[in-house]
Amino acid sequence: MSKAQISEALQKATSELSESQSLKGLFHRNTDESPLPSAKILKNIVDLCRGLLFPGYFGNSNVKADTLTYHIGVHVEQLHEQLSSQILSGLCFGNDDDENCTCTDCQRQEASALAAEFISGLPALRHTLATDVEAMFNGDPAALNYGEVICCYPAIRAITNYRIAHRLLELGVPIIPRFITEMAHSETGIDIHPGATIGHHFAIDHGTGVVIGATCIIGNNVKLYQGVTLGAKSFPLDENGNPIKGIPRHPILEDDVIVYSNATILGRITIGKGAVVGGNIWVTEDVKPGARITQNRAKEIDNFTNYAI
Repeated sequence: MSKAQISEALQKATSELSESQSLKGLFHRNTDESPLPSAKILKNIVDLCRGLLFPGYFGNSNVKADTLTYHIGVHVEQLHEQLSSQILSGLCFGNDDDENCTCTDCQRQEASALAAEFISGLPALRHTLATDVEAMFNGDPAALNYGEVICCYPAIRAITNYRIAHRLLELGVPIIPRFITEMAHSETGIDIHPGATIGHHFAIDHGTGVVIGATCIIGNNVKLYQGVTLGAKSFPLDENGNPIKGIPRHPILEDDVIVYSNATILGRITIGKGAVVGGNIWVTEDVKPGARITQNRAKEIDNFTNYAI
């Protein structure tokens, strides 16, 4: 191409990329008053949370017992400041009229209050995460101590992000919870939607490829292995042919359930208390409490094309 042709091609691309019709639904009209949430700051927020939840393992490794309160106080202040700013961005981002949204003093106060409420729940969140660490340690003979589980196991990283994100979602914070769980998804290969409800003593062994859908309900003392999918069947459609959203469509796993590697459990079905689902099978019907489901007992599925995760 000649210089003139190159210039013409670039101008043409610029014009086409700027056409309003092609930007429909794809252009966020960012302003100083309503910036997008920042992935970099959200990562800092998760790191601060980890340092508060597991002091000494994350954050300042030199923290000592006599300086613990000071370090926690400093990190709490930093977390509140950064989280308030990101919640404010999330509130503006979630505004249906984002083109005309400007952050008001009321929204800033709401963001600050939500951040404070989240931080006030960190002791309870730490208590629940302690049960997850315990479950991982007790369920893995290769684990030498709790510190190894906390520092090295991808499941604890993913579950920590999930529990942080789920709490923010409970508080009504938009978009940010999904940012946080997708960070863990990228880092660990474990995909837990922040909308899922998960009880205490939750363990994921190995973890890569695990998918947990938005409306899943998982009880206490549940263990999943790598490659497990807790997904949905094909979505019901409304009269216009659009997927109906907001309905329960993912499985319920009651207490003490174990699901082995690469099992796929689809639809709003219930896996009863104490049941064991073997590896490499599809389950689309309820499983009775205490049942053992293996490949040679699983029912065949005639049509594999009508399912979506």
